[in-house]
Amino acid sequence: MAVNRSVIRGVGAYVPKRVMTNADMAKIVDTTDDWIVERTGIHSRHIAEEGEKTSDLGIAACRQALVRSGIDPLDIDLVICATATPDRTFPATATRIQAGLGINRGAAFDVQAVCSGFVYALTVADSLLRTGQFRRALVVGAETFSRILDWSDRGTCVLFGDGAGAVVLEAQPTHGTREDRGILFSRIRSDGRFEDLLYVDGGPGSTKTTGHLRMNGREVFRHAVQKISGVIEETLVATGYAADEIDLFVPHQANKRILDGIARKLNVGPEKIVVTLGKHGNTSAASIPLALNQAFEERRLKEGSLVLMEAMGGGFTWGAVLARW
Repeated sequence: MAVNRSVIRGVGAYVPKRVMTNADMAKIVDTTDDWIVERTGIHSRHIAEEGEKTSDLGIAACRQALVRSGIDPLDIDLVICATATPDRTFPATATRIQAGLGINRGAAFDVQAVCSGFVYALTVADSLLRTGQFRRALVVGAETFSRILDWSDRGTCVLFGDGAGAVVLEAQPTHGTREDRGILFSRIRSDGRFEDLLYVDGGPGSTKTTGHLRMNGREVFRHAVQKISGVIEETLVATGYAADEIDLFVPHQANKRILDGIARKLNVGPEKIVVTLGKHGNTSAASIPLALNQAFEERRLKEGSLVLMEAMGGGFTWGAVLARW
């Protein structure tokens, strides 16, 4: 039976020009390059300049994705931005991206699921494109996490960076089989009981301030491996694929130990996993599209490639998306 699928037509990315190395971090907190690399796998991260907003990063990433897709911005009728660091409390950063690209029709809104944001946004966009409400969508993950870090806390400030990544989705009729191009399956989950393990200690509705990121790293690690592995296995069962049939795993880039733990649990070789953590750090909702962009530029994505994206973030939220390139 013919169905609409959300086909990825283009991918793009942008990171700020300023690079902060582990040696730079050691000048402001009690840490060393060896300490950071051993525990996280991170060597450097990009930091937004003063006045460089989340929407600026998102617009740059979207422009590249649009050029690669060959689609005119005026043909986009849906913009979804996944971010936990919006320009303002409102309006939505997506509307600022929409305006910055000259798009004046359709809808634009933000999705807030922290590090799982891009997976959530893809899932929402896919649902709206499948129903025929929209034809073409920009889905962007954009973050300036440097703005919410406590730069005296070495357990968190060394982990995060700023950046943005985007994809252009287009609804296309397909045969309705698992061999179709486009998004084949998605699954999103959350469990608010674990809020206090990863959160920001502020907000307009509570403290009237932005606040800073707080995390129980040990517990987050334990839950991440379990929950991400679980949703990946659920995705494979639902689609009938085995882990060794996936061509490329594009995970959220949180910590090298988490990536290694999931790979061991699923018995996936390192050659199938895209890793950008070393040069970007954890860019929250931007990390999956940044990694997807790297895979594209390295020509690891070929037509027909089966790609699995997955993430877990504060909330807890987690999820996975399986797509054929």
